[in-house]
Amino acid sequence: MCLVAVSKFHPAEAIMEAYAAGQRFFGENRPQELMAKAKVLPGDIKWHFIGHLQTNKLKMVLPYAAMVESVDSVHLLEAIDKWGVENGRVIDVLLELHIAAEETKQGFSQEEILPLLSRQWMGVRLRGLMGMATNTDDESQIRADFKKISDFKQLINRDFPDLEGFDQLSIGMSGDWPIALEYGATIVRVGTAIFGERVY
Repeated sequence: MCLVAVSKFHPAEAIMEAYAAGQRFFGENRPQELMAKAKVLPGDIKWHFIGHLQTNKLKMVLPYAAMVESVDSVHLLEAIDKWGVENGRVIDVLLELHIAAEETKQGFSQEEILPLLSRQWMGVRLRGLMGMATNTDDESQIRADFKKISDFKQLINRDFPDLEGFDQLSIGMSGDWPIALEYGATIVRVGTAIFGERVY
């Protein structure tokens, strides 16, 4: 299991405290902030981009990110693929599955993801799925959301056996990561429980 310390809005000094304690995976959701931190912090940090990424901001993120967890459209996936080819890179990405009840959350439907799995990508590597549970205190709803995305990943692994490396499931945050682990999470994104409340 990979713990991504969500360091967005927190200063480089706070990241270095976590780094000194052994943490190496950090998550950012703003391109400018990721780029600025990556330039001044240790080079062995594995940056995960976890926010909505606009195609005109790729050059701020892709040179530094070990993984883009939040690919939420075909347009973005194709743009990352094109950037990877042009820059001799293969970018690890997760496809964001929309599972929560809120209409405001980004992401693909299951039906939109399936055709992408058979395409030949040269500049991206599809590594798995990312999703967020409904923002609720109802544990049964959270469990239902996590089960839905976990079941879909298992279906993909069964029906697309030639899809190599599709082994990551990023679900769970500070409030629900123990539940996420029950449903097979390989990545959890924890911010508040590590850094405290956000600094604005």
